[in-house]
Amino acid sequence: MTTITPLEIPDVLLITPKRHGDARGWFAETWSEQALAGTPADAAFVQDNQAFSAAKGTLRGLHFQKGAEAQGKLIRALRGAVYDVAVDIRTGSPTYGTWVGAVLTAEGGEQLWVPKGFAHAYCTITDDCEIFYKVDAPYAPGSEGGVLWNDPDLAIPWPLDGEPILSPKDHLLPRLKDLGDVGF
Repeated sequence: MTTITPLEIPDVLLITPKRHGDARGWFAETWSEQALAGTPADAAFVQDNQAFSAAKGTLRGLHFQKGAEAQGKLIRALRGAVYDVAVDIRTGSPTYGTWVGAVLTAEGGEQLWVPKGFAHAYCTITDDCEIFYKVDAPYAPGSEGGVLWNDPDLAIPWPLDGEPILSPKDHLLPRLKDLGDVGF
């Protein structure tokens, strides 16, 4: 049976599929429409994405798609471990500007549901991390947005030993207070 745990922002879920093991290894249902029916993660997925990060301390995000192209994401680690974060950027939400985080490991099989209206990022806490995520809307480059990973108003305690490894565009993202209304 899949365990579904709402985090401090109840629309964000930590989902842990049950693993059935024996001497050969284990089996798990990593996504089940039936298990997630009626939860905030009850989504029709349209695309699967996979990313590899070679070095511990790689940080990807905080990213989102705005407006009609907004995406909900179901994220899990296939190899290694990450600290995964969701920031509520829904204007008018009682939890606007707050964040939740969870450690996702290949060993534990944990998954994080990040709904539409949230910026998402993860930081690798091991070398050789491979992340897989399902999304409920296709990639739309024209609706991309983001929030600066180290926005002091968010004060996310990233598990870093020094500066993260970032993409050039992630260095230039705005702070949340400078983002404006992004249509959520």
